[in-house]
Amino acid sequence: MAIDIRGLAPLLQVFDMPTSVDFYSDVLGFQLVTTSRPGDHFDWALLRLNGVDLMLNTAYEAGQRPPAPDPARVAAHADTVLFFGCADLEGAYRRLRAQGLAVKEPSVAHYGMKQLNVTDPDGYNLCFQWPATQATCDQWRAWYGFDPENVKVAPAV
Repeated sequence: MAIDIRGLAPLLQVFDMPTSVDFYSDVLGFQLVTTSRPGDHFDWALLRLNGVDLMLNTAYEAGQRPPAPDPARVAAHADTVLFFGCADLEGAYRRLRAQGLAVKEPSVAHYGMKQLNVTDPDGYNLCFQWPATQATCDQWRAWYGFDPENVKVAPAV
């Protein structure tokens, strides 16, 4: 019998909590649900957007943070990609551009997903994606059990 899992909340280690919270809330639209302690100075946060949970934790204890991020640590984050289902990629693109991010227009990957990529302040990669072909759309419906009315092919690039 499988374990009765009810959700997933990735935990990302961040260099500067206020910068990261601002990025995920102001730029992407996540809501700050709770933190490790009241006020503006906290080391852990839970954020949520449309049922997607994300936790942030400071990489350094108070008073031990170096003046700048460790380049090797940031480079290691490039191996991490968070994929978000996002039906309105054009709207997401416009929002990110309006927030000052230099992102490229969404494009279709060779496996049929229309994707928009961005990097967060700590070097983690974020990919917003949606099926671009009918075949990919049908696969998503089968794999994830989505209602056919809720998953439609993304508009052409």
